[in-house]
Amino acid sequence: MTTVLLSLSALAATSALGAPAVGAAPQVAPAAVPAGWEKIDGAAELARITEESGDAQTARAAAAPEPTALAVESAKNNKFVSTEKTYAAPNTGALRARSDVYGGSWEGFTFEWIGEESTFAMKSHANGLYVAVEKNYTGASQNLLRARSTSAAGWERFVLYYNETLDRFAIQSELNGLFVAMENNYTGTLQYALRARSADVSGSWEEFNLYTI
Repeated sequence: MTTVLLSLSALAATSALGAPAVGAAPQVAPAAVPAGWEKIDGAAELARITEESGDAQTARAAAAPEPTALAVESAKNNKFVSTEKTYAAPNTGALRARSDVYGGSWEGFTFEWIGEESTFAMKSHANGLYVAVEKNYTGASQNLLRARSTSAAGWERFVLYYNETLDRFAIQSELNGLFVAMENNYTGTLQYALRARSADVSGSWEEFNLYTI
């Protein structure tokens, strides 16, 4: 199993780009959780998973680790998720599973527990911004995950699930109720992009490893 460390904080502000008000409910019904997946309900639940774990997973670090940081690895292509902070608008800060190793802040995230909402927020270490789901984007970029918000409201909130048998995690957007998938078949600058677009966890496209770094 995976050892995960979380930074605990309650966030109470609105998103930078017109997100719903704090505490706003998702606009659509959440997707059904497949059998075998367990919702991670805060630090205590995560601690239980950690205590039952065997050898802790650690990221293949090429830089000094941060004690509360997490690296996110796609189970589909075995690459770490990076924040593309140098991308031009409108994809600045897009999340892509494209790094062979954890090399530093580009692949680092802090997961913050929002107790009153029973959700998590992901804060990128590359640019210090929270990850949002771009539900207003169209085409291949619809529901793209981008680190672009200075605070966390409905657009930036996620539910985490854990599958003990697979020893993997799934990430569900609170905004649209869909699970995050890695777009392995995309080409160009958005190859391996993360999008909240799946109604269920159907395979490795929606499965991730979380590593302490």
